[in-house]
Amino acid sequence: MTEEWLFINTHQHDPYYNMAMDEALLNLVSRGDLPPVIRFYGWEPKTLSIGYFQKLEKEIDLKKVQEGGYGLVRRATGGRGVLHDKELTYSVIVPESHPKMPESVTAAYKVISTGLLEGFRNLGFDAQFSVPKSKEDRARLKDPRSSVCFDASSWYELVVENKKIAGSAQTRQKGVILQHGSILQSIDVDELFDLFIFSSDRLKERMKRTFYSKAVSIADLTDETITIEMMENAFYKGFEKGLNITLKPFEVNDLIESELKIVIEKYKSEEWLYRR
Repeated sequence: MTEEWLFINTHQHDPYYNMAMDEALLNLVSRGDLPPVIRFYGWEPKTLSIGYFQKLEKEIDLKKVQEGGYGLVRRATGGRGVLHDKELTYSVIVPESHPKMPESVTAAYKVISTGLLEGFRNLGFDAQFSVPKSKEDRARLKDPRSSVCFDASSWYELVVENKKIAGSAQTRQKGVILQHGSILQSIDVDELFDLFIFSSDRLKERMKRTFYSKAVSIADLTDETITIEMMENAFYKGFEKGLNITLKPFEVNDLIESELKIVIEKYKSEEWLYRR
């Protein structure tokens, strides 16, 4: 008999709700109030999320973000900037002590991402894990030149046709692993790059070409229309198979709502957004 984890689909919400919900679930799992949780969600409005360590005013064109009506939020996880629009976003919240979770961050990342791998295969894509092989490849992962996510594949990121198709980030807090990430239905690369600051137009165009050569969305890989509902079904089954678990559909209840109200103000605050 396989282990049962909770599954919550909160659908589209604003960026503060989305990031606060991940933290609320992390807190509840940490206290033992909930078992491990997998959540799917989307974004309204489309939102630029930045990594915990990114320097907002140095890297982001705040005027364009405001003029374009985008949401803007800082994540609790590291990594680079992501424009959340036509995508399925997932989060996995599980205790570090869980028997399925290796102590190594990289190894745990691979275990969790096996669910993504199976999801892409359910959609008919020949997805593989990326494994940087050379010293040069590993060095590029630490290259700070770009503030944009998806321009490089890190350890055990998912690739199709040697191009990155899903971007994820992980943090460990209060004895709990939180891994969340974006599964791209489609992407407007010009729109994405217009939200970041570059030292010159020449650099911006070069980085954009690099992005095109290294990243891909589902819409770039097939002429078939893959809907968000199709993605949800594929990755629901993918996580069940990849992690060898049974998912139990679960609704946001009063316990979760109460925890959400406690943490959501942090993500709305300028202190959190401008912390670096």
